[in-house]
Amino acid sequence: MSIALSRLASVLALFAIVTTAHAQTDEEGVYNAVLDYVEGFYNVEPERFEKSLSKDLVKYGYWKNPDGEYQGAPMNWDQAFQLASRWNVDNRQNITEDSPKEIWVMEVLDKTAVAKLTAQWGIDYFQLEKNDGVWQIRHVIWQSHPPTDG
Repeated sequence: MSIALSRLASVLALFAIVTTAHAQTDEEGVYNAVLDYVEGFYNVEPERFEKSLSKDLVKYGYWKNPDGEYQGAPMNWDQAFQLASRWNVDNRQNITEDSPKEIWVMEVLDKTAVAKLTAQWGIDYFQLEKNDGVWQIRHVIWQSHPPTDG
């Protein structure tokens, strides 16, 4: 009986080690939430938002209109999902392997985090929250790329 218990304890200990080794760090969770966001748009995969964007998403963005003036508009989760469903259909945004996808996880606390993304369309800043062990984007503010000097 003690051999069986010893083996069971060994198996459980090994399982705990393997499970811990595969557990995602908080920084990786934040990074992956932002990666789901950008690749959801780039690859026309809005289903990636299901896990990584809070249903309470509040997004606001600024882009240049044809007169060169900034114009802004809000967006909620449903609107972001619909936009990702059509934004790059047939690669009309000319996304390539070289398209910008720079993610900077700026700070991670136990419940909240901040990150930055530089993408084809511009620069996004994110506030994220951890819900039931999963990092989700709660707020986004973004703008198109600023003009370059020269």
